Amino acid sequence: MHGLSMAPEVRAFIGLGSNLGNPVEHLQEACSALAGLPQTRLVRCSDLYRSHPMGPGNQPDYINAVAEIITGLSPDPLLSRLQEIEARQGRVRDGSRWHARTIDLDILLYGDLVLATENLKIPHSGMHQRAFVLYPLAELDPDLVIPGRGSVRECLEAELQGEIIERLGSKHESG
Repeated sequence: MHGLSMAPEVRAFIGLGSNLGNPVEHLQEACSALAGLPQTRLVRCSDLYRSHPMGPGNQPDYINAVAEIITGLSPDPLLSRLQEIEARQGRVRDGSRWHARTIDLDILLYGDLVLATENLKIPHSGMHQRAFVLYPLAELDPDLVIPGRGSVRECLEAELQGEIIERLGSKHESG
């Protein structure tokens, strides 16, 4: 159905989030699914972080993480594969933004690519202002550059003074 598009291997970062059902389990399942993508190697996943939802206030807190991958998939086929993982995990796309969901997978960065199409924006919109993205990203690579915004470390210092996020620890720990 989706043709595999050969691209040079690229270091990419995927944002993971969940606030329905068992969010920790959803993130563990998604991280495992990322490891199974064709032409893709999961390098590592960050610890888990709890944050308040961005959207309507009457929803549970989110659990978030960031995964680092090396992939030979180009951005559009990678996005399609991420959406397939979401669908398998019960994600319903109804066009609404910032609502509760079982799983949300976003391409945050794809090498140093800057891309804006109808379906995909890289770097991901607003990521440089979101604690639930920047803290796990800083754990993986604080000197990583967000094109047009500076390093993750600089974004944390500039944008998120006083914003609270709770680090929960490794998604691989039980309990």
